[in-house]
Amino acid sequence: MGCHEALKSETPAKNLKSVLVAAVILVDHDRRILLAQRPEGKALAGLWEFPGGKVEENETPEVALCRELQEELGIKTAPSCLAPLTFASHSYDSFHLLMPVYICRVWEGTPKPLEDQKLAWVRSENIEEYDMPPADIPLIPFIKEWV
Repeated sequence: MGCHEALKSETPAKNLKSVLVAAVILVDHDRRILLAQRPEGKALAGLWEFPGGKVEENETPEVALCRELQEELGIKTAPSCLAPLTFASHSYDSFHLLMPVYICRVWEGTPKPLEDQKLAWVRSENIEEYDMPPADIPLIPFIKEWV
């Protein structure tokens, strides 16, 4: 549906709590992207996503990503190694997700699944073969263009 048609038919969004989550597109030397599969017991279990997580109070998205990468994958990077790429804005049933997305090509260590998630290094042209959360799907064209 185009913008003009939406003006005639769309109803305003419902009042939902906004949740700020930061995500990163990790790109290795072979131009592959790291995806993590959400483990059983978590919301959207089984779907593949980009590493990241909630931005805590008094934390910038860049600092949150550095913390999350250390906690989830055991790798270290610095805020200066994170370049803004795009963002996602998506309403789920119980909250509205606002997600700045960064790209990172420099980190220390080898990503390991520290939270029972599966990891996959994926070429950008194959990323659509992985089931992803609804908020991540519109990011795919940006990733294909920049990786």
